Amino acid sequence: MNIVWLLVLMVFYNGVASNGVSTNVSTRPEFVNVGAVFSFNSIVGKVAKVAIEAAIEDVNSDPAVLGGTKMIVQMQDSNYSGFLGIVEALRFMEKDTVAIIGPQNAVTAHIISHIANELQVPLLSFSVTDPTLSSLQFPFFVRTTQNDLHQMAAVAAMIDHYGWKEVIALYVDDDYGRNGIAALGDMLAERRCKISYKAPLVLDPNQSNITDLLVKVALTESRIIVLHAYAGWGPQVFTVAKYLGMMGTGYVWIATHWLTTQIDTNSPLPSSMMDDMQGVLTLRMYTPETELKRKFVSRWSNLTSGQTSKGKLGLNAYGLYAYDTVWLLAHAINAFFDQGGNISFSNDSRLTQLRRGDLNLDAMSIFNGGNLLLRNILQVNMTGITGPVKFTPDRNLIHPAFEIINVIGTGIRKIGYWSNYSGLSVVPPEYTKPPNRSSSNESLYGVIWPGQTTQKPRGWVFPNNGRHLKIGVPKRVSFREFVSYAEGNDMFTGYCIDVFTAALNMLPYAVPYKLIPFGDGVKNPTSTELVHKIQTGPFIESGLVVVAPVRTTLNSNPWAFLRPFNPTMWGVTAAFFLIVGTVVWILEHRLNDDFRGPPKKQIVTILWFSFSTWFFAHRENTVSTLGRLVLIIWLFVVLIINSSYTASLTSILTVQQLSSSIKGLDTLLASNDPIGYQQGSFARGYLTGELNVDESGLVPLIMPDDYAKALKDGPQRGGVAAVIDEHAFIELFLSSRCDFSIVGQEFTKTAWGIFVMFISNQAFARDSPLSVDMSTAILKLSENGDMQRIHDKWLISSSCASQGAKLQVDRLQLKSFWGLFVLCGSACFLALIIYFINMLHQFSKHYTEEVISAGSSTSARLQTFISFVDEKEEEVKSRSKRRQMERMSNRSASEDESMYNSKRRHIDQSSSRMSLDNGNNA
Repeated sequence: MNIVWLLVLMVFYNGVASNGVSTNVSTRPEFVNVGAVFSFNSIVGKVAKVAIEAAIEDVNSDPAVLGGTKMIVQMQDSNYSGFLGIVEALRFMEKDTVAIIGPQNAVTAHIISHIANELQVPLLSFSVTDPTLSSLQFPFFVRTTQNDLHQMAAVAAMIDHYGWKEVIALYVDDDYGRNGIAALGDMLAERRCKISYKAPLVLDPNQSNITDLLVKVALTESRIIVLHAYAGWGPQVFTVAKYLGMMGTGYVWIATHWLTTQIDTNSPLPSSMMDDMQGVLTLRMYTPETELKRKFVSRWSNLTSGQTSKGKLGLNAYGLYAYDTVWLLAHAINAFFDQGGNISFSNDSRLTQLRRGDLNLDAMSIFNGGNLLLRNILQVNMTGITGPVKFTPDRNLIHPAFEIINVIGTGIRKIGYWSNYSGLSVVPPEYTKPPNRSSSNESLYGVIWPGQTTQKPRGWVFPNNGRHLKIGVPKRVSFREFVSYAEGNDMFTGYCIDVFTAALNMLPYAVPYKLIPFGDGVKNPTSTELVHKIQTGPFIESGLVVVAPVRTTLNSNPWAFLRPFNPTMWGVTAAFFLIVGTVVWILEHRLNDDFRGPPKKQIVTILWFSFSTWFFAHRENTVSTLGRLVLIIWLFVVLIINSSYTASLTSILTVQQLSSSIKGLDTLLASNDPIGYQQGSFARGYLTGELNVDESGLVPLIMPDDYAKALKDGPQRGGVAAVIDEHAFIELFLSSRCDFSIVGQEFTKTAWGIFVMFISNQAFARDSPLSVDMSTAILKLSENGDMQRIHDKWLISSSCASQGAKLQVDRLQLKSFWGLFVLCGSACFLALIIYFINMLHQFSKHYTEEVISAGSSTSARLQTFISFVDEKEEEVKSRSKRRQMERMSNRSASEDESMYNSKRRHIDQSSSRMSLDNGNNA
């Protein structure tokens, strides 16, 4: 199709002439030619033209940017025409243009991008957000604004944040609209949401077009509408919607950033226009508040003075990106020259071959430096008035973010932000902090929704298309308490019908419905006929159970006292009695005379103490802290075990027991006896498909009396050993038949719902909002007691309950008490560790001399330690004290003798000196 477009254009382009002469400049030229094409009088174009002119003036006034080279930007007006936009782009190709700023819309961009690829002239678009303009298909197309992938991710995040699952997409039917909505669908799917209805509008719709489409939208279920349009005619959609009553309570309108473009450019909007869009949510491309941006905003009023006769021209986000696009291109061109690039063009050989005729195709030439300039464009890293300007590897601008706006009164209110870094937030994205993307941390400020309400809309209503919800009801033959059909008057009664109608009456809106009988009335409709159509709302927890004949007995077994515990429980309990007795003996042996004596006596003491704790009849007192701690924990364990044993034994001996040879599903399958099931129930498929039961062993039964007869006859007389059916039916069956009982555990437990079949494709789909509301209504019925009253009305209470009979009580197992045993075992182990550490400390303190005298023999040291542990602690301390006193006494005697000898020597020396003196005197 693009080739056809190109050929058509060439027919109109026969006046363009060029000799194809190459321009080759080895040094920086005096000027460089750049083209720009967009609609000057459009909302985006009016602002962009002023911004581009201001950027050109700023770039050319700073010699440091291009090193003295001037940038000449020739702007052409496409005048809202894609055709003219293409023609103007082609005209640039004959003027040695190195790059083109534009085009403005996606349709033109798709076609011009093919030409840019061929002639290697980069296109820099500040306004085309179409996500399908990929770098793989169009390498010379560079998007210098935000990608609609990110905008639609923000919209999907908002929808998911408010808990809605389905939306309606209202969009312009061109590349911009279709591709943007396709991106929205992908983003919603990632969040398990979807677009339930797509409503395309013609490119330039009138009021009639909009009205016809909105009427169709009003008949759908969803009330969440995403409007992806153009700023020029987008507000007209709200005008028609308000006229049709679609701007009131219950509706949600989310407009893409075209709406903020309209508001920012023409603010203040007329009050009538603002009244039409009250409560609308919209987006605005987020640009951080920087000094560069503040300076440019302050210049804007001077730049736009005299630009329009209709009043003040506001600055929108596209104007900011248009300004930065010029600067981005200037930096890239400067880098191009710094790398030795030169501006040269050459003829395209493929176009030269088509020189025949009047098309003059050879007038267009290839920019030889196009690839180098493109690389420099993608490598630009600067700070502009929109914030950091840099491209990601997939050629999108870094840090995509959007403001979320709520239209209120005569203005707008910012309720939060979205970024691909931090998700939804009430604060601007901060890329210096680590992101926290958990849903619990995502938040927005409160919203005033259409209809001036702050309560979040439910997001859907039952379709107002005149159709009834057709409900197929099975014509049951058995268990008619659940559903019963009267042939004469086409009336349905029963438990399921009452619950269904009660739930519908609780819905906050009317649901027209019609009950349609399903089945022949001779046999129950089979599950295979219903399973692909049934969608249920749960109100009875049910599954398959086994019912078998039982007999009532009193347990007169002489060994009945052993039944409360299973063998494993008995074994572990006995082991812990011995373990605790041994641990207490170890802890008390050195301190307590009750735990000392001959070995035979001590063994008896351990056994007696252990088992007497069962009756709390132990006579021995504990004196150690560790022993008391262990005993307290053990007595608590014994109390729990004793109470459980007593309760279970009492039940076994005093309550009538219902005994059956079938103990549950496992014993039933192992017996290979015939098994009964309700004809038409899914139980047959489950038994044959999941449990691999031979179909020859299954017996279909219809009426409750058939159940009773087959169970009483048993396998020996052509009956069945047991019946497998849904718990709800078995509960009703057993209400008046006391010879049978449920054995074993329930299996394949599911939510048993209203036994009806929804024929309408719209009704109760898996993710239908109606199913959610019905489930909520049924839950309320359970909470307020209405469900129980309906149950008592149809499903009578069991007459067997007063007999006090019940199925054999399961034995108590170790898994019910293992936590207590772990607690007690841990206490024993910890106490022993502390005890032996204390023993080692005392041994090293009191028996150091004995260890030294015993030598280095390990066995001798071990024997000494065992003797120490077996010895009473008082004797050890007493002997240690005696030894200490003896050492002190010996030390004192030695000191006295030493003192005596010292005095004796002193006297002898004195006597010698006196004798010597007397001799000298003589």
